[in-house]
Amino acid sequence: MNTLKFYFVTWNVATKSPSQDLNALLDFPSQFNKHKPLPDFYVIGLQEVKSQPQNMVMDSIFTDQWTSTFNKILCRQGFVIAKSMRLQGIVILVYTQMKHLTRLRDIQAQYTKTGFGGLWGNKGAVSVRFNLYGCSFCLINSHLAAHEHALSDRITACNIILQEHTYELQETSNILYHDYVFWIGDLNFRLEFPDEINLTPEEIVEQLQKIEKDKYESLLKYDQLFAVKDSGEAFSEFSEGEIRFPPTYKYAINTYEYDLKRKPSWTDRVLYMVNPNNYENIVLRADLISYNHVPHYMVSDHKPVVAQFNVKSFADYTEKTVEFAPISRIWYIGDADFRTECTLSHDVEINQGDWIGIFDANFHSLDDYITYDYVSKVGVQETPHVAGESRTITLSFPVGSGVRTPGFYRFIYFSQPSNDVKSVLGISDPFEVSSKEDQLVSIDPCSEASGSTVNTDVFTDFTGLDVAKLSRHFSNDLSID
Repeated sequence: MNTLKFYFVTWNVATKSPSQDLNALLDFPSQFNKHKPLPDFYVIGLQEVKSQPQNMVMDSIFTDQWTSTFNKILCRQGFVIAKSMRLQGIVILVYTQMKHLTRLRDIQAQYTKTGFGGLWGNKGAVSVRFNLYGCSFCLINSHLAAHEHALSDRITACNIILQEHTYELQETSNILYHDYVFWIGDLNFRLEFPDEINLTPEEIVEQLQKIEKDKYESLLKYDQLFAVKDSGEAFSEFSEGEIRFPPTYKYAINTYEYDLKRKPSWTDRVLYMVNPNNYENIVLRADLISYNHVPHYMVSDHKPVVAQFNVKSFADYTEKTVEFAPISRIWYIGDADFRTECTLSHDVEINQGDWIGIFDANFHSLDDYITYDYVSKVGVQETPHVAGESRTITLSFPVGSGVRTPGFYRFIYFSQPSNDVKSVLGISDPFEVSSKEDQLVSIDPCSEASGSTVNTDVFTDFTGLDVAKLSRHFSNDLSID
């Protein structure tokens, strides 16, 4: 089996802006540990991203400051945004290394409102589910009801999310049907003491100061989440790593000190569930590598919590693949017809909604297509399809399609059986688009063989073309809106 590394962040950002450097939050390799491998996936769950009722339309159009900041950091490291979802101030961002993109199947996002009796999205959950290397994953970020006395509201919300958060793929239509489920967020469970103890915030802080070696059992035994898990009222199916960090809420902003208006509590959590025996002769596992808070972030009254997992998946698992033929010719803007080929594996069925997206060669998100055409419009099957065999189709792009700016681009084949579910079946190598007026610099192998001098101080990964001079798309100055 393969091992996939997942890195989770949950943080209630208290409507503040990202005024601190977020690189340390993501645990990148440092000068002291240069060879540490990057995770395969980053999953960022944010709560209370600034969102006002009058800004809801704008929020749906423009990227918030936190998402933009994480995009810039992670895309510079080579990650691609596989999917994101926002419900007012609740945001989930899923980033993947490029090598996994063509293994992502049946990607779907979902949300459930639980604020004001389900009418408002200030509380609730957002999620992203997908299949990867033969296993199903469900990633949830939620923000549940606040305050110590609202325990019953949190329990109700948890169960509403489990009931109403449904997906189109039948075998994983429910959250708990997935092979792997990770539930992160500001779950808002508090410390609740019996009447004879009922510690004040000051007394809790005094106890925290006496704790040694990160042993918090004396306080955690009063944690509401532990209690409802044990009683079976909520989250009983989920596990959690040992908590060896202090309460993550409530801090005085820009300090390391607790705000004594609230009892310090572990509101911010990472829970997980594995269905280990869903397949014959294979046992699925999610091994928790680390679980901690990151105390030096002080912009919010919450501290971020991070967790790393090693997750088992099937090795060399392939299904429904599309392979694009190498594209050696230049696509000149305004060409009457541009053609290329792709080969569909035997199990690919072309749906009415399948489409070919044209992306910048160094794209950063699966949503950042420049233009697209439906496969049914541009695909020409040259030979009859024989059931059970792969087939090659010609993609014929008519005049007027394609991009209008010279540069380097890629095709991506999306299978989309419905509006809400899509799979990435294939990605082409970069190809060049140019205007007919441009005279491109190229290397003539004949002149090189005859002893002519060739300028080799160029980037020549694409058939000898001097692409360093041709396009903005290979600039190291990454800018993401």
